[in-house]
Amino acid sequence: MDKLFEPLKIRDTVINNRICMPPCVAYGFSNTDGMVTDKNVEHYKRIAKGGAGVIIQEATCVDPQGKLLHEQLGLWSDEHIQGHRRIVDAVHSEGVPVFIQLHHAGVVGIGDGAMLCSSDYEIIHKDTLKKGRAMTVDEIKKTQKAFTDAAIRAVAAGYDGVELHGCHQYLICQFYNSRVNRRDDEYGKNNSLFALEIYSAVRNAVPESFVVGIRLGAFEPTLADGIAHAKDLCAHGIDFIDVSYGFRSEDEPCKPEDFPYMDVIYAAGEIKKNVSCPVFAVFGIRSAADACGVLELTGVDMVDIARGMLVNPNWANDAKAGLDTGKCLECKDCFWRSDPLKCPGRKLYYKG
Repeated sequence: MDKLFEPLKIRDTVINNRICMPPCVAYGFSNTDGMVTDKNVEHYKRIAKGGAGVIIQEATCVDPQGKLLHEQLGLWSDEHIQGHRRIVDAVHSEGVPVFIQLHHAGVVGIGDGAMLCSSDYEIIHKDTLKKGRAMTVDEIKKTQKAFTDAAIRAVAAGYDGVELHGCHQYLICQFYNSRVNRRDDEYGKNNSLFALEIYSAVRNAVPESFVVGIRLGAFEPTLADGIAHAKDLCAHGIDFIDVSYGFRSEDEPCKPEDFPYMDVIYAAGEIKKNVSCPVFAVFGIRSAADACGVLELTGVDMVDIARGMLVNPNWANDAKAGLDTGKCLECKDCFWRSDPLKCPGRKLYYKG
């Protein structure tokens, strides 16, 4: 349990423990303009008060054409800055640093017609056929600038850092995955280039103390590819790598038969062996015992506690006190897609 509550420093940001609240979109909290609402502010303040070491705020769109849903938080306009400052102030008031995840959905976005993608590509996503078309170089540059401009706004809002969303079938991983990215130009010959250029532009545009990390697909499409991408990012100075699944259906997850946790956690440990920057692990880490076990077995630096904190925002404090941290009841309609206050698991375990 001691390692779970050791501090970690990333650039100038001190994280008081190894427990991260990873980005989980609160469906229906925002509006079609992408503005922060009171619900968003209260949600993140509650989690910060519950003892999380760091919060990575949910996927926040850098371009309205790249939304994953209609009511998604945005940072594509200066008009969004004031609302985001409210979230930052609420989280900082509890002594917790907060990063914001910058996102573009690409082919799996909500728009009509052919969506932006690394290449022409079709996928059934949430029971709907999505068609993507290969981005022009001008569109690539425009989208990269949208990420950079959003990062500059994040600085203005007071965030401690940003996480580039490079997994979960979204645009950056559409470039990373060679089964999706079939371009014959420089962005196909080097499928890391799109992300590396975004990272470099962001790094050059923000203060030295500002943290810039990435959520990276472990199997893109293989673990060897995920490790190579991570090594490349680390060589360019990325501040942390938050390992998750990449472009599902075009990947090859793997783990040894005797590995006790999820394959993506195994992959995080393998990536950690190959890089010097902090690595975060996620997926299926429900209890404090699981969290400690993952840290010890894999050597990763942080554990992401998603559903645990959504069920019980006081998860970290309860873990430190040796109390029951609660349990996700694995509802078919996961509660953060509707109303957290109606979650049956939350009613059982969270008394705040």
